[in-house]
Amino acid sequence: MTWEIILMFVVLLTTILLFVFEVFPIDKIAFFIIISLILLGLVTPEEGISGFSNSATIAVLALMILAIAMEENGVIHWLTSGMGKVKSLPLAVMAPIFMFVSACISAFISTTAVVIVFIKIVNQLSEKFNVPQSKLLLPISFAGILGGSCTLMGTSTNLIVNSVSSNLGAERLGFFEFTWLGLTFLGISMVYLTICLKWLPREKQKNLNENYHIEEYFTHVKINAESALVGKKIKDGFLYNNPDVSLLKLIRKNRVHNAPGKYITLKAGDELVLVCDLENLSRINQSENLDICDKDKVDVYYQTAVTSTDEDQDQVHAETEEFELNNRVFVELLMLPGAILLGKTLGELRYFMLQDATPIAIKKRKTLTHFKERMIRNSTDKLLLKAGDRLLVEVSKEKMLAFESMENVVMLQEFDEVEQPSKFKKYFSLAVLVAVVGMAASGLFSIMVSALTGVGVLLLTKNLDLEKVYKKVNWQIFFLLAGMIPLGVAMHNTGADMWISEQLLGLLSGQSKYVIIGVLFFITMFMSGGISNNATAIIMTPIAMAVAQGMDLDYTPFILTVLFASNFSFFTPVGYQTNTLIYSVGNYKFKHFFIIGGILSLILWLTATFLLTNML
Repeated sequence: MTWEIILMFVVLLTTILLFVFEVFPIDKIAFFIIISLILLGLVTPEEGISGFSNSATIAVLALMILAIAMEENGVIHWLTSGMGKVKSLPLAVMAPIFMFVSACISAFISTTAVVIVFIKIVNQLSEKFNVPQSKLLLPISFAGILGGSCTLMGTSTNLIVNSVSSNLGAERLGFFEFTWLGLTFLGISMVYLTICLKWLPREKQKNLNENYHIEEYFTHVKINAESALVGKKIKDGFLYNNPDVSLLKLIRKNRVHNAPGKYITLKAGDELVLVCDLENLSRINQSENLDICDKDKVDVYYQTAVTSTDEDQDQVHAETEEFELNNRVFVELLMLPGAILLGKTLGELRYFMLQDATPIAIKKRKTLTHFKERMIRNSTDKLLLKAGDRLLVEVSKEKMLAFESMENVVMLQEFDEVEQPSKFKKYFSLAVLVAVVGMAASGLFSIMVSALTGVGVLLLTKNLDLEKVYKKVNWQIFFLLAGMIPLGVAMHNTGADMWISEQLLGLLSGQSKYVIIGVLFFITMFMSGGISNNATAIIMTPIAMAVAQGMDLDYTPFILTVLFASNFSFFTPVGYQTNTLIYSVGNYKFKHFFIIGGILSLILWLTATFLLTNML
């Protein structure tokens, strides 16, 4: 083993550990990979940045933009609009319908975008018709992953495997070349998941108050005559610019003022509704001379939206905005990778977010280092908001729609009122998508050229807004691909892929082809459960090809082994992005993925091993 191979393994092991323990965001890890490979001399500077110009990276970016257009112009919603009509069907019939539709759309549109739409649909069905969302979201996510595995443009993983393998000398895969395999896996999985519905949790749908215990966040206090706050403007007291306390309402003479301005002068007898934890409440009560009111009154005041002109309006500064006239509501936000709010604590969010929106609590998703779902209400908590977490925000209805402009943030509320696009935009966008698929499938153009052409047509006809594209594109995936591709180049440059393949061949010497394909599939599938499926594909594709070369066998079955195995990480909630999203929303436990998803992975492993080996 040479020093170059040892250095390569050090970088590779470090990369895997960073991914598994989520030490840094994936895009930051990708940059570290590029820098490390260049400085260690494992790749040239040109090879180090080659991922940014790689055809697969550009194709993935173009397909993400197309997915955004399909969502913005109502295509995905239109394709799933009939889902509400199945609400009266038995669950054993409803679930396969949802799975089939999810898989069909995911074969041509980003699986993540499709599952996000289904999360909203299922959330509404659960709220209105008591349809158990925990019985549907996991099958929908799994079916979306399987559907994306049916075509070359279904997932970024497929494009990456095709790009890496072709760069190493293999023939490019056809658009529908492996569709029959994907459909076989999908059919088996739909039957299995339908049988497993009885073991999925059937929790009663909780409203936001029950889910977050909203009433525990609010404190109702009264200002005593001896309090230092008397005669002070809000901006001059502890209520202003305090990350640990948020003032939601000012109650004066039985009149409720929502989001009072900072120039309002406080009086003795004023009652305040605060967002505050017990520790800070105790401190404030002692230092500010406040009385804690009957907690039952908080709900009464909070649910009342009475606003009127106050006799103190002459004291209000000219810059003070008028009091909010509309009811205020709670909004639950789901954080996607690349969201602008990621990396901030609850206290920091209260400074960062739009005016008149108060972050109340964070519900952390479970990770390998945090197995239990945590509720964070203390703004001094050092835990950061991450992808898959949910954020509860209190905001006026008028300003609720401003969340639509936030990058990679999804409103999970049923009152998500998005302006409906015109029928022309919807049908034209769908026609463009069909044309892109047709050009790529026929071989007229590559997927990259076809997708870029589709984006160009949408831009030319003003059916795509670049401002929204900049905000909604998952740039983390783009930079992850750009950073990981040089890692595959470095493995080939140093001979690390050949060294690993030689060890595998030595270990599997004399074994049947079934064992060799089975071991390769299992190793790849196991890796994808802990790190990104794209990262797994980039690492394992050169190794699989080296094994095929060492055995003097056809590359294709080995390439498809990596392609499918990288996607089939059903046994953990962190292996695939959609599983991460539904983990928290569906109130699943780790065991649901480990047992139900694990058995599915084993079934597909055995099936794929048999089918792929017979292709040799």
